[in-house]
Amino acid sequence: MKKYWVAGLLAIGLAAAAGSAHAKVSCDRKCLGGKLDQFLNAVVAKDPSKANLWVGFRQTQNAVLTAPGEGIWKTNTGIGALDRRYFDTDTQQAEFYGTMKEGDSPAIVSLRLKLHGDQIGEAEWHISRASDPDIMGVKGKGVFDVDNLLKTPPEQRVVPKSERHPRDELVAAVNSYFDGITAGTGRHVQANPGCFRLENGLGGPQWASRPVPKADQDFESQTDCRTGYGGLGIINVAARRYLMVDEEAQVVVGSAIFIREPLNPKRRNCFMEIFFLDGGKISRVYAAMVYADPLLPMPNWPPYEGNYPVSQNLVLHR
Repeated sequence: MKKYWVAGLLAIGLAAAAGSAHAKVSCDRKCLGGKLDQFLNAVVAKDPSKANLWVGFRQTQNAVLTAPGEGIWKTNTGIGALDRRYFDTDTQQAEFYGTMKEGDSPAIVSLRLKLHGDQIGEAEWHISRASDPDIMGVKGKGVFDVDNLLKTPPEQRVVPKSERHPRDELVAAVNSYFDGITAGTGRHVQANPGCFRLENGLGGPQWASRPVPKADQDFESQTDCRTGYGGLGIINVAARRYLMVDEEAQVVVGSAIFIREPLNPKRRNCFMEIFFLDGGKISRVYAAMVYADPLLPMPNWPPYEGNYPVSQNLVLHR
């Protein structure tokens, strides 16, 4: 009897060890880069079987649940001129920010991948096109400028270890940016003077350092990524998610939704943004965003997946 009892304990111990070993499986930066390559190659080949997808793989494109092989898998004709990659080994995620070709038309793309074990478990796309609706829903009038984006592309960089800030400080700086937009003032945003943003390629350093009219001045006399919040009409930067942090590049990938004041006919922005930080403060922001249909639940990822659908601007009840 004792022999069976010992054998049973040994079997349990081996199973626990195997489970622990499985839990510790991780992908370093080179490995994550390979997974991202494999996935993008499968998208370009229009063949999900080449992507090494987990059985529970989940994918959205602009917050809409999209089956493997559908959406941009069908419409793309290759990766475009801009191709940037960022990695978070702590959360086992990879980010592609760049352009993809759809025939003769480029799209600006932000793609987040997350591993489940050694397979792709999640793919979240934010895709902007010249044909997209604008803030009032008029098709083909959205914010979009690929040529300008290519003139001021995001960096592929390695920040010296002595100059890096820890991930919690980087996320706190990005959160202060969203807090400033909600508060209508950039006074307390943790950003470097002269910081700039590009929204679907529109903006950049040439938009910064312009004089701010005295009537609109808050605390700065020149424009940068901390100014102009007062006129946005945004009452909440909702569904904030800090998706991944590339500590080596000092980059944070975040996502949120701009909710406007009651009865405002302007559409919500749903976006994924790449924040570059220097000295622990924001220097550059690159966004891939859409003005979403008012009835579309967003962002359609936990913890806002069905439990808290941000589906349209608030209305006043009289």
